[in-house]
Amino acid sequence: MSIQDKKQIVLTLDAGGTNFVFSAMQGGKMIVDPYRLPSNGDNLEQSLQNILEGFNHVIKELGDRKPEAISFAFPGPANYPNGIIGDLNNLPGYRGGVALGPMLQHHFGIPAFINNDGDLYAYGEAIGGLLPEMNAMLEANGSEKRYKNIIGITLGTGLGGGIVSNGNLHIGDNSMGGEIWLMPSKVLDHINAEEASCIRAVQKFYKDYSGVDNAELTPKDIFEIAKDEQEGDKASAQKAFDTLGENLGDVLCTLGTTIDALVVIGGGLSGASELFMPSVLKEMRSKYNHGEDRLVAEVFDLTNEEEKTSFVKNNQHEIKVPFTDHVVMYDASPKIGVGVSKIGTSEAISLGAYAYAVSQLEK
Repeated sequence: MSIQDKKQIVLTLDAGGTNFVFSAMQGGKMIVDPYRLPSNGDNLEQSLQNILEGFNHVIKELGDRKPEAISFAFPGPANYPNGIIGDLNNLPGYRGGVALGPMLQHHFGIPAFINNDGDLYAYGEAIGGLLPEMNAMLEANGSEKRYKNIIGITLGTGLGGGIVSNGNLHIGDNSMGGEIWLMPSKVLDHINAEEASCIRAVQKFYKDYSGVDNAELTPKDIFEIAKDEQEGDKASAQKAFDTLGENLGDVLCTLGTTIDALVVIGGGLSGASELFMPSVLKEMRSKYNHGEDRLVAEVFDLTNEEEKTSFVKNNQHEIKVPFTDHVVMYDASPKIGVGVSKIGTSEAISLGAYAYAVSQLEK
């Protein structure tokens, strides 16, 4: 049964630093109009009261329809399995450990599942995004190959990530699986990877390369400069995205050798993929100085229709089982595909939150 056929109703929350947005989902679709309240992140008691008020409003809107769980993404650090939120930068009232999940379970009498947004993004793409899309294309081409793992990357105010392995979220023993922002940067000396693959990185690189110190220039402005849609230093704008891509490609090489999975990129900067994807792929297809490939698997650009067709091509052939009359199918061409989210980051996170709750309810 697909996620669209599920009947469970799950309360949801989009938790931002400025606003909390509440709704409910059934079958992977929103069934209540979003209800917005300020987050009041510097005032813990008021913030928690707003969360209770928001969910109470949604329950009232549901009428006779009864929710079975609460599921949403919330900033970390946190002990996600136990629903305890740690010290947050963008919600400074949350300090010293806040038992948000247990509070919600006690108040509403239903399970409350809280996860990292990068994890839920990856899970959403595994349930209803890139992973099933590629597997459907492989099946249509007569291939027995199926992908079961995916790495979700979010590029925006930060560099986020999530990992789904064999259909399950990799959360980790300390709820810190997929914290790729702390991986080392290839392009900045002894600096973490996030500082070279996020919004402020594009701004920094453009300033460094062009000598133009304009704090009002956004990544969208720099994108338009690179596309000749706005005046500015076109070469420096393109180089800024190239540098971001080189750094991200290096991160994906490390993840690729460790996780061996499809990669899907989301977040606000994913809209500029046409500018940074070539340098991502160049890095992933590069060699070490002694000639060894960075990755064993061949890397394909899933935003390119020709490469996507090659990626899902059935390369299986028969080989003989020694000392028998039997044959088995063999694919000697390992492949990794890198794509950009089609369903959108917010949609993937919401879908991931819903699917995670349903999976836990059905255990």
